[in-house]
Amino acid sequence: MEREVQDIVVDRPAAGVVRLTLHRPDFRNALRTRTLGEIAAELDAAQADPATRVVVLTGGLDCFAAGADVREMAPLGPIDILTHERQRHWRTIATFPKPLVGAVCGYALGGGCELALCCDILVAGHNAKFGQPEVNLGMIPGAGGTQRLARTIGKALTMQMVLTGLPISAQTALAAGLVVEVDEPESALARAVEIASIIAAKPALAVRLAKEAVLRAFETPLTEGLAAEKQAFALLAASHDRNEGIAAFLEKRTPVFTDR
Repeated sequence: MEREVQDIVVDRPAAGVVRLTLHRPDFRNALRTRTLGEIAAELDAAQADPATRVVVLTGGLDCFAAGADVREMAPLGPIDILTHERQRHWRTIATFPKPLVGAVCGYALGGGCELALCCDILVAGHNAKFGQPEVNLGMIPGAGGTQRLARTIGKALTMQMVLTGLPISAQTALAAGLVVEVDEPESALARAVEIASIIAAKPALAVRLAKEAVLRAFETPLTEGLAAEKQAFALLAASHDRNEGIAAFLEKRTPVFTDR
């Protein structure tokens, strides 16, 4: 069933790839509750659809997302914030089990930066700016900006971004390991789809377990992470695609994966 969307544009730019483009140009793609809800709903649908293997998330050429919709957030008190449906949408986005590739051009500030941090792979346009400016409003990041950012780029740069509110450039983000490539904006959008297409052609079970294993490295001690990795490695030995992959390699042919 087709879902009604207002704040995003949904398309399929390549086989196995769904692209979600934030589309609130008059508000620099500010993340109101509806926006997050639409993203979450599309990710839920993508998770349930075997034909969707990778999702690309972008805001277009000029702005990824300039933050949360402050006008919507301003009247919320502490209990409202803790129980608001936004929290549920953020959990859905952050726990999406399939690969999520982001293309960031222009501003990714506040909630926009936190949304980018939920992506597994980020490509940036040279005009990208990543920032957590919440301190300028007497707040702190509230959707992972102190935690995911520190785990990605380290303490010092995270402290600078969070405490000063100053953004970093695409090149600084590349040097810090936040993004994998910096291109012209048009090329960044195309490259994100290209990377997604490469992943979409891989066996789905191996991709899913690989993503789980890498994310576990940020959440568990090394010994526990290594044990989980070994378990996933062994589990894949029971899959048809693992046997097909090895056979194709030995026979010097292209593997035919069937997601079994």
